[in-house]
Amino acid sequence: MPLQVHWFLPTSGDSREIVGFTHREAVGGGVTEVQRPPDIDYLAQIARAADQLGYTAVLTPTGTWCEDAWLTTAALLRETRRLKFLVAFRPGFLSPTLAAQMAATYQRHSGGRLLLNVVTGGDIEEQRRFGDWLDHDQRYERTDEFLSIVRGAWSGRPYDFEGSHYRVAGAVVPRPPDPVPAVFFGGASPAAERVAARQVDVYLAWGEPPNQIAERLDRVRGLAADAGRRLRFGIRLHVISRDTAAQAWAVADRLLAALDPAAIEAAHQRYSTADSVGQQRMAALHGGRTDQLEIYPNLWAGYGLVRGGAGTALVGSHQEVADRIEEYHALGLDHFILSGQPHLEEAYEFGEGVLPLLRARGLLAADGADPSYAEPALAGVR
Repeated sequence: MPLQVHWFLPTSGDSREIVGFTHREAVGGGVTEVQRPPDIDYLAQIARAADQLGYTAVLTPTGTWCEDAWLTTAALLRETRRLKFLVAFRPGFLSPTLAAQMAATYQRHSGGRLLLNVVTGGDIEEQRRFGDWLDHDQRYERTDEFLSIVRGAWSGRPYDFEGSHYRVAGAVVPRPPDPVPAVFFGGASPAAERVAARQVDVYLAWGEPPNQIAERLDRVRGLAADAGRRLRFGIRLHVISRDTAAQAWAVADRLLAALDPAAIEAAHQRYSTADSVGQQRMAALHGGRTDQLEIYPNLWAGYGLVRGGAGTALVGSHQEVADRIEEYHALGLDHFILSGQPHLEEAYEFGEGVLPLLRARGLLAADGADPSYAEPALAGVR
């Protein structure tokens, strides 16, 4: 399958530093101003750039310090021509039937430009801030039930369900979405992998060295095969790509030099003991040290020193970055969700430097085309 390359919409603000508005609380900085607030005009600049450069979609995050992903991306639909919006949301915070209705409406109003990123949640403080007190595995059980109901409501027939977390009778939407939005989902724990095998279309990993990624993909492929399904796979990475490797690494060095050692220590203590298995794996890549951050050729763990979520970046010349992407693609990764500070300028650096190389190698889908909807659902649950 050809590559799908996506960009990121910084709805918590943007800057030229690693630590932004979203992550300052985690490292003890509280809520501070950012260099570029996430107003609709700036976000529209990024969305239009992604649309023009040939990215398939933009991921819009969810969380306390982000603008709401549904409302923000709906406001950007008229600013773009064909760009899709990968909307992140937490399944425990709204009714699954309402989520099915919202997605169906969005799909009609956008002309089929919605993708869904289901975020079960791994930060206990964040979950409790929204009133969620379930433990780790219970949250994934709830996600499994939630997606069963969403897909049942999309089926065009009233859907009944009774589980440990939800009970619905006759869940349905006025008109099923056409096409059905692809569901993206990540999680490194056994509980998450079981949900992925049963329910999702694209299983996402954070950027680890290829041998670690390959091990996970093989395991999840096997679980999906046992469930009679076949998944697609994606990876979430930052990127620093320049004409030469020296230029790219100079940017990484500048970002690293701006980090406060106390903030690095505080973040490592927080993330190395996080409820999220994926977050623990990100912290283990660097161990809180700053002297061994290139953990694989062109794979830099500097982002994970002070921020949660995806903690690694591809760093190098445009050619080197394209080589690493091709290497990951050979493992079976088809969706690459990328970002960089600042997001507007870095969208152009990668879009004008690396996308043409991938296209010349025959790896990139034509004109950002997205085959995510092509694979039929399993009856009732997909």
